[in-house]
Amino acid sequence: MIKEIEDLQELKNLNHPLVHFEILEEINSKGSTYPIFGITLGSQDRTLPTLGLIGGVHGLERVGSQIIITFIQSIINQLSWDHTLRENFKNYRIVCIPILNPGGMAEFTRCNPENVDLMRNSPIEATGKVLPLVSGHRISPLLPWYRGQEGVLEKESQVLINFVKKEIFSAQVSVVLDIHSGFGIKDQIWYPFAKSQEHFPYLNEIKKIKNLLDKTYPHHIYKVEAQSLNYMTHGDLWDYLFEIHTQEKKSEDSVFLPLTLELGSWNWIKKNPLQFFSKLGLYHPMKEHRYSRIMRRHLHLLDFLMRVTKNHQSWLAPSKDNLL
Repeated sequence: MIKEIEDLQELKNLNHPLVHFEILEEINSKGSTYPIFGITLGSQDRTLPTLGLIGGVHGLERVGSQIIITFIQSIINQLSWDHTLRENFKNYRIVCIPILNPGGMAEFTRCNPENVDLMRNSPIEATGKVLPLVSGHRISPLLPWYRGQEGVLEKESQVLINFVKKEIFSAQVSVVLDIHSGFGIKDQIWYPFAKSQEHFPYLNEIKKIKNLLDKTYPHHIYKVEAQSLNYMTHGDLWDYLFEIHTQEKKSEDSVFLPLTLELGSWNWIKKNPLQFFSKLGLYHPMKEHRYSRIMRRHLHLLDFLMRVTKNHQSWLAPSKDNLL
């Protein structure tokens, strides 16, 4: 069994009344079956402000799943004694899929058991300059960054789409953080688009969140920018979901902000070059003290996004622009 799934099962067994677990799908891999868990915390009113957390899209990038599990564990532990937190959860929600690709995690691969890179799997076609292979291709599943067959969504991709449509799209305001690793030497928060360098419709809202982050944590470590400034890809699931939300949104006032946290794993390799020779080491902090630091560091960001989502009236309204 995957340790991260065992950790989730332990949290599930706590049976906290404000925390709901659901098996969204089961994935078969080399004779074993692994669940994809969906978790909701707080109110079951899907119109309330919602923070979404997604991890484990790529099987080797398990540190993202571990950050989410650590955060959920921290919230559940606080709920046991923090009456104010319990009361606050009546007015907002956290929803998450900590491990979207358990088959890839079990097999120590980036892709899913069908050799498909889930973050290249949607029907979105990038425009402009794309990188050969890296930006996604349909040449062969034997090559990395394979998009899958045209017109076919993988099970895991469909699970994410269905979950986001069900648990997030009805919210008046929602922020989603999808946690990855394996790129760069600096931790980056990316906003859409990955498909092109066109203007993101909610760029003003992104700037407001960035300004709040800068003022709340003036020494934070994150670089906030459009993903397309780093590279563009075909098939990005968040570009696809944003397109669906735009077409289906139930209110003109609703705001859907999908963000990606890309952990700067090259810095871990720089500090510990031996990690380069480990398949997991390219995406994961191997030294214990470094792992502990990562678990501590990013809980502040998740807590910040939780409060930003819950208190959206104080920064989203035009009359509050003077705060920024």
